Amino acid sequence: MSSVITQQSFRKSLSGVGALIVLLGLVLHFVAIKTLYDLPVIMMIVGLWIFGQNLYRLKHPGAHSGDIELNSKTINNLLTNYAIIIAMVVLVFIICVLQPRFMQIRVVLDIMTQSSTKLIIALGICFTLIIAGCDLSAGRIVGLAAVVSTSMLQTEDYANRFFPDLAQLPLFVPIIIAILICMAFGALNGFLVAQYEMHPFIATLATSVIVYGSCSLYFDLPPNNSQPIGGVRPDFAALGQTKLFQGAGFPGISVLIPIAAVITVAIWFVLNKTVFGKNVYAVGGNREAAVVAGVNVYATNLFIFVLAAGLYGIAGVLEAARTAGATNQYGMGYELDAIAACVVGGVSLMGGIATVSGIIAGVFVFTIIQYGLQFISISPMWQQVIKGIIIAIAVAIDMGKYRKKN
Repeated sequence: MSSVITQQSFRKSLSGVGALIVLLGLVLHFVAIKTLYDLPVIMMIVGLWIFGQNLYRLKHPGAHSGDIELNSKTINNLLTNYAIIIAMVVLVFIICVLQPRFMQIRVVLDIMTQSSTKLIIALGICFTLIIAGCDLSAGRIVGLAAVVSTSMLQTEDYANRFFPDLAQLPLFVPIIIAILICMAFGALNGFLVAQYEMHPFIATLATSVIVYGSCSLYFDLPPNNSQPIGGVRPDFAALGQTKLFQGAGFPGISVLIPIAAVITVAIWFVLNKTVFGKNVYAVGGNREAAVVAGVNVYATNLFIFVLAAGLYGIAGVLEAARTAGATNQYGMGYELDAIAACVVGGVSLMGGIATVSGIIAGVFVFTIIQYGLQFISISPMWQQVIKGIIIAIAVAIDMGKYRKKN
């Protein structure tokens, strides 16, 4: 037994749901129940987003605007594809019941701030996943960018300066140097993969070890001698610590959020509106067909890793600015979280499938779960167990979809 719903009816229904959520939020706001904290405001924001998004899609129907057939198979596929999201919503509900303070605008902004650099790393690593590869050097490249940029951006009066005689450089100079060094290691990854057809797992594993060793040697240079790098300049720290629109009881929006938003839009444009982006999907979908179609696979693979490393470098610089310091251990394990977030967000390990919106969702899922579990004082060891279960489920779902496709 199945029924068919037109795309227009579906979008109208969702717009109605969004409007209903806004109305309910307004009612709760005027009732002013203290234990709800900022839940009414959050509901209004979410409702407006649902309403606006579906209203836009009503007026601008895309390629996927056909009728929706509802039957047991499509419902099962829907539940399977969004299993992680559904589980996250249930978990957030439980956390809100256990600890109502979780329903605060401040908490939402903290989650968005923590997601910002993670999102930039995930956007970089998604390029390597689209070609059915990976990048195990991402975390170490993040750490390298943090150490290199911070070492040249310390105040003149700091007692333990990395370069005691270095003049105060313009802010952008050390940042560009750090990102270019990262891109050089990305070029090494790309060269090994493109020139020798080395599997990205092995190529990036080798580069990861090289990067960490090089970063540690640099970090150990006298007079620093492996001491944590601190005393960063105020203009550098402002890159990661500035709060926008702060005041009148509003906690402010971290500058990292708009920076991540701009980079996200740029990557969406690259993937969806440029020849390079189409070539990335082509190589990931079917390498042999891409060669026949005239795609320069060598150059595409090379540039993928260079671009990815550049994004890791930006994330490393921002992370160092946010924490106002760096050590050679920065970024350790970041690549695994980024890969996991991408897979949860629907990026296929088999290659050829990825959406920027899915990656955003994947990053937020992981950040919300991690932040929420910390909020209710769940042991870090249990957090790792839960994270591992999520990764296993996400990969199992991805493999299941791949088997059905073939």
